[in-house]
Amino acid sequence: MNLREAEEGKEYIIQQINTDDDELNAFLFSLGCYSGETITVIAHRKGGCTVSIKDGRYNIDTRLAEAIIV
Repeated sequence: MNLREAEEGKEYIIQQINTDDDELNAFLFSLGCYSGETITVIAHRKGGCTVSIKDGRYNIDTRLAEAIIV
């Protein structure tokens, strides 16, 4: 399942990230968003969702939320 399908408030483990963009992968890695890391969906929004990774909260768009498999 991807982050768009995930329940709010539940903690998940990232299984993989399906992007072909190396720059985007490096950016996500710098945020702590990589395989094996825990992620929590705080809220689903119209244009994406708000997630918690480690000690930070981030807004990600729908396309990226669909690329993160949990």
